[in-house]
Amino acid sequence: MAWEGRLTFLFFFSMLLMLSHVCDCHPHSARCMNSTCATTKTSNNTAKKASDITAEVAGYADVAKQIIDLAVFGAAQNRSYRRLADFTDTIGNRVSGSQNLELAIKYMFNALMQDGLDVHLEPVKVPHWVRGKESAEMIAPRAKSLAILGLGSSVGTPPEGIEAEVLVVQSFEELKRRSSEAMGRIVVFNQPFVSYGETVAYRAFGASEAAKVGAVATLIRSITPFSINSPHTGWQDYQDGVRRIPTACITVEDAELMWRMAQRGQKIVVRLTMEAKTLPDADSFNTVAEIRGWQHPEQVVLLSGHLDSWDVGQGAMDDGGGAMISWEALSLIKDLGLRPRRTLRTVLWTAEEQGGVGAQQYYNLHKVNMANFDLVMESDVGTFTPVALQFTGSDAARKVMEEVVKLLAPINTTKLEAHGEGTDISPWMQAGVPGASLHVADSRYFWFHHSEGDTMTVQDPGDMNLCSALWAVVSYVVADLQDMLPR
Repeated sequence: MAWEGRLTFLFFFSMLLMLSHVCDCHPHSARCMNSTCATTKTSNNTAKKASDITAEVAGYADVAKQIIDLAVFGAAQNRSYRRLADFTDTIGNRVSGSQNLELAIKYMFNALMQDGLDVHLEPVKVPHWVRGKESAEMIAPRAKSLAILGLGSSVGTPPEGIEAEVLVVQSFEELKRRSSEAMGRIVVFNQPFVSYGETVAYRAFGASEAAKVGAVATLIRSITPFSINSPHTGWQDYQDGVRRIPTACITVEDAELMWRMAQRGQKIVVRLTMEAKTLPDADSFNTVAEIRGWQHPEQVVLLSGHLDSWDVGQGAMDDGGGAMISWEALSLIKDLGLRPRRTLRTVLWTAEEQGGVGAQQYYNLHKVNMANFDLVMESDVGTFTPVALQFTGSDAARKVMEEVVKLLAPINTTKLEAHGEGTDISPWMQAGVPGASLHVADSRYFWFHHSEGDTMTVQDPGDMNLCSALWAVVSYVVADLQDMLPR
């Protein structure tokens, strides 16, 4: 009997150990959601076997499916789309420094508070460029109105405008070859669209390059592969020590029209009028909402999109959708009663369009705690059908993330690609913090980008459901694993 009693004791003792292990590895169980499960912290420096990582992540399959079901088929279906529509229809576009951006921040602060999240604002200073009235007309060889959008940070013209002969070039190299022809002219860049990353240099630097050879203004072919006579705006950068001249984007159609006229040897004259001006930097805020971690609240998985937009369209695609799915991810997790080990923090950046201004100030403020940032995530290429998760991090971290995306099998987005990207998270990734971004079926993104066409009509509720599900599953699981991602 004594031996049998000992066996019974050993049996129950072993069962308790097993239950303790299960609880520690699966904190999405009821006990761990209520923060009553005692766990033993494993050092982040302790290398886990691949089989252990695989098993730990696979243990989240059920909770991942719950998140996906709620977002795609359940009570939260189409919620992110409705939130985006309400927001953009109410506020409209919201350029840095504008009253509309201030209203947008107040709107989102109240909405996040009403959703039951921990919310606060972090003050930053942002550029304040104002477009004013603008117009362009071709005077010769025939009269034609030109659709334009002045570029961010551009100076204005004199009140009477600038009327000058046009020089049309297709590249910076051609401008250099024909520099003797540029003096006193309006330079029109008719560069072909190769890719946004390559072609955007003409928008960014065209004015200063033309000013170096004596041009009085520049008109840049819009950076888009598709046009229905739609100009696309964006930020441009004046070079120090170079005369600042007015600059605007024109449509693909008008750039090609003037190029054909120039090829025929016709004299082209354009009158350009722009009231653009830059005011002193304005006060703004990054908007921050959290679900605090139950075990390591100081450690953070950051999700983000930017709240500002350009001053055309509604800013629904760029980047209202990214902001909304970063809110929706927290809502889904909260609605399911989940609370991860680490803090989930959504940041809605301000003044991204001016070069990640709000995000850079956030980084400067919080980089002292860099060791506690587990993963930084950004969605800023639209919320169309998700294709994959893009990731930047160590080989060891990549192995973990490869397991995490397997949990997305129900929505067929199990691919992990190289190179997380995003203006707002790039400082963190450059400093060695793992980063992730959303890769979507974005072939139409630059059709609408920075134009009057960026409206709710571009958005699809089903696509936003899928993006929200992906964003929520990845962020929750990474925030809840025993260890931070290896650097």
